[in-house]
Amino acid sequence: MLYKVYNIKGSIATMNFANLFSNINPREVITNLPDAVFVVDFDGKILWANEKAGIIFESRISDLKGLNFDEIVANGFELAEKSYAKRSSVVTGAFTVEGKEFFIEMNAKKYIEQFFITIRDVTAMTNVLTIAERTGRLNKEKNVMFVKLSNEIKSPIQSIIGFSQALLDGLGGEINDKQEKYVKIINKNSSELLYFMEKFLEFAQAESSLFNCENQAFDIINTIQAVVKNNENNINQKNLTINYDFEELAKRVVYSDENAIKIILQNILETSINLTDAGSITISAEHPDMELVEKSGAKLFKGFDSSSYIKLTIADTGMGLAESEIEGIFEPYTQLDKVHKKTIVRSITLGSAYTIIKRMGGAIWLNSEVMKGSKFHIILPIEKHE
Repeated sequence: MLYKVYNIKGSIATMNFANLFSNINPREVITNLPDAVFVVDFDGKILWANEKAGIIFESRISDLKGLNFDEIVANGFELAEKSYAKRSSVVTGAFTVEGKEFFIEMNAKKYIEQFFITIRDVTAMTNVLTIAERTGRLNKEKNVMFVKLSNEIKSPIQSIIGFSQALLDGLGGEINDKQEKYVKIINKNSSELLYFMEKFLEFAQAESSLFNCENQAFDIINTIQAVVKNNENNINQKNLTINYDFEELAKRVVYSDENAIKIILQNILETSINLTDAGSITISAEHPDMELVEKSGAKLFKGFDSSSYIKLTIADTGMGLAESEIEGIFEPYTQLDKVHKKTIVRSITLGSAYTIIKRMGGAIWLNSEVMKGSKFHIILPIEKHE
């Protein structure tokens, strides 16, 4: 077949496809490409295909020649024009000559009066993306189900705690020492189970589509102190000292989700208390430099400056954490192979804080060293934004 080719001087020469790129041996180049290559005329007819095309479409090259491109690629010619016009690839369905369906990524270029079309089989990749999308959707639906069933999950455990405590208080009559020992074990384990379920359901809600920020103006210092007061019993039991440092905070009133911040602070403070058997915990609040905000990964909003964010730091003098313990500490799913129950519970607790902070456009990170304590750093936006 002969084609008209305009040379640099504008004169017309004729040559067949085999000689079109005689200086660079195009057949050898195209044949060795990792992708299928088709030459299709403007009527949609396949003029030529390389060996890879035969492999992908499970057919002899001679059987592909002469077919209409739309016979093997869904809306193939229309999508080739679209790919060329937008200078981008398109993903669509394709068919072997025998009718087997699969997915392809296609790029098209125009030359003279033909399309040069490269095709790559992306069936495996498409399946992975489909499975990932479906898994993500199912996870959210699963979490919504857990949250909605939270009362049904917790109520039986609360009953066990209540009735076992009643037995210990003598409301069911006198019990002997052996019975008291067993009832105390029931009460203790059921209390631990309820705590675990509450943390697990909290994490499920943070991950689910039910989580929404309800922003309002409130005093951040009062909120911090209220969270500390809720933990007074555990703090006093360990004889810990709580220090505050709010001197660098220019304003106390912030615009954010107070309940979400309470959950974040509760989970971080709880973790610090558990890690600290003696000494103190210091809670500080300040406006961070914008350079730190950018480096932290917090979301940047138009018109925001340093005073538009707050940096909260909770530092303890506890046992600290080894580098191996810090890795993946905010990701509960990576901790499932850990043998210690406390490690998993801690990761779920911190995972909830991390997920909520990310949803609020903030950032969190941890610095810790064995026997030198831990520092949790949190950055959150505290002004209205679009």
